[in-house]
Amino acid sequence: MLWLLLLQVLASCLWLGHGEVVKSFETSCPQFFFREIPPNEALEPRNPAWICQRYKNQYYFATLYDRKMRIPVYSAYIYQPGPGKRPKTWLVEPQLIGPTFPKTMEKEWTLLNQYNVTLEKLSQSQAILHDYKNLTGLNRGHLNPNGHHDDYSSRMATFTLTNIVPQDEKLNGGAWNNYEQQTMIRRTQGCKITYAIVGAVPGNNYIAKGRVNKPSHLWSAACCVVDNNHIKAWAVIAENDKNQVELLTLGELEDTLTELYGRGQVSLFDSDCPRE
Repeated sequence: MLWLLLLQVLASCLWLGHGEVVKSFETSCPQFFFREIPPNEALEPRNPAWICQRYKNQYYFATLYDRKMRIPVYSAYIYQPGPGKRPKTWLVEPQLIGPTFPKTMEKEWTLLNQYNVTLEKLSQSQAILHDYKNLTGLNRGHLNPNGHHDDYSSRMATFTLTNIVPQDEKLNGGAWNNYEQQTMIRRTQGCKITYAIVGAVPGNNYIAKGRVNKPSHLWSAACCVVDNNHIKAWAVIAENDKNQVELLTLGELEDTLTELYGRGQVSLFDSDCPRE
């Protein structure tokens, strides 16, 4: 009986290691990164959370979350666009509250009513729906866009507030949308698999009475495998108060982010992804 009890304890500990909020992407959900190498530490905030974004018991993408700013640093995913309905339900991340909570994203209502979490406790760990109410000139901007996924569950998984930033509404519906929907289609022609990382640089302004940071810039980078001998890359950056997107090489974006973050040289992908 004692051995059985010990085995149950061990099994539960191993399972915890595969929970939603994890210790590293290398060991928990590396499949969303080219060559299973996530960005280096130069992007890490002071109070980070590594989230393997899980919906209905399946991982769909990875997000590095800034607990202090209450916005994602970046979301990484595999580009698989397809037709489908846009979800309308927003989700939150229970494990940001603590490891005893569900390992899959849930509705606010579910946490408040089925898990007896107070709204105050939820709001301490992350952004909540109320933070994005009554915005002027801004809306909820996806880092990992739902349109880059090919079925309802994968699209639904992007509707978590841990994948959302306050984005200039003209940019979100204009030049940034053009990049997501048109440029990505053109650029990925001939690609067998495309790894994307989309991020947000924290700015000096906030919404929700100082609770949620409004990024100064949004950026996106892609590394596409054409075949065993050919890999190509591209990147963009946009100021979060102008409706324009600048197309860059991967190397140019990494150098720009190195200056903007000021925490050392940024590397977004494994070195085999071309910087020129």
